Amino acid sequence: MSTGGDRPEWAPPALHTGRVREALRSLELTVRGRLDGLLQGNHLGLVPGPGTEPGEARAYQPGDDVRRMDWAVTARTTEPHIRETVADRELETWAAVDLSASLDFGTAGCTKRELAIAGLAAVGHLTAGGGNRLGAVVSNGQELTRVPARGGADYARALLRRVAEVPHPEEGVSGDLASLVEALRRPPRRRGLAVVVSDFLGRIEWQRAMRGLSARHSLLAIEVVDPRDLELPSVGTVQLSDPETGKQREVTTTPLLRREFAAAAAAHRERVAAELRRVGAAHLVLRTDSDWIADIVRFVVARKRGWSGGVV
Repeated sequence: MSTGGDRPEWAPPALHTGRVREALRSLELTVRGRLDGLLQGNHLGLVPGPGTEPGEARAYQPGDDVRRMDWAVTARTTEPHIRETVADRELETWAAVDLSASLDFGTAGCTKRELAIAGLAAVGHLTAGGGNRLGAVVSNGQELTRVPARGGADYARALLRRVAEVPHPEEGVSGDLASLVEALRRPPRRRGLAVVVSDFLGRIEWQRAMRGLSARHSLLAIEVVDPRDLELPSVGTVQLSDPETGKQREVTTTPLLRREFAAAAAAHRERVAAELRRVGAAHLVLRTDSDWIADIVRFVVARKRGWSGGVV
C-alpha cells in the first residue's frame, strides 16, 4: 500500500520502478547531510565503542555492561572490574533485510519497505570508512539475495541499489524472519556488526538465530513500524487483507474492536522488545510517521553515551 498525498520533507524518497537510481542518490544526500549535521562532526557511528579485542581491566562503574565483567581480576582485588576492549580497526557489517509482503505497506510518510532501505542506507553511512566493509542478505519471502561484504562508497551505493531492486513478493507469500537471520548467521563470518531490519510481525520464532548472532557479533535490530500496525482508525466497515497469506476479512471498526486490536498490537510489540533484549540486541524503532533520521541520531547518541559509561 502506498502513502498518499505530499510526503513530509523528512520522509525517504519513493522508490518507484525506473527511478531507483535517482531516489537512492537523493536518499544518500539526505543521509549524509542530515546525519553529519545533526551529529555535529563528532564521528558518532554505529561502530561499537568497546570493540571486540580484549584490552585493559578497570574498576566497574555504575552503568557499565556487566557482560564485560572480568571475574579473575574481581576475585584477585575483591573489587568489581570490567575488561575494556579495543575497537577493531576494520569493521565488517552484515545486514539481514526483510522485504516480505508486510513491508509493502505504509499509511504515513512512506512505506515500511522504503523506510527499511533508508535505515540500511544510514547503517552504511555510519559504518563507512577506514577499510570497513558492508554486506547484506535480503529476502522477500520468495527468494534470498546475498550481496558480499566489500568496502568503498561506490560499492555501498551498488549494494543499496541491489537491495532496492529486489522484486516485491506476490500476494500470499509469507516471509520467514528466522530463516533470514539464520542465513546471516551461516556461514560464520568474522566478528563485527550484524543488523536485522524488519517489522517483526508474525510469529516470534527468531530468538535462537538472533541469539547465535549476538554471541559472535554486536547485534542491532531495526524495527520499522506503521501507525496502522498499532491501531485501527474509526472508518466504519472496511475489508482487511493479510498480504502474506492472502486472507481477507470484512470488519466494522467498532470501539471494542479498535481497543482489542490496539491491545493485541501493543502486547506483540512489548514481546518483540523483550525478546530482543533477551538475545542481547540493541533495538532501534523507526516509524513511517516520524522523522527517522532524528530517531537514529537520538539512538546513536544514547548508545555512545552508554558505551562511554554515562547514563543513557
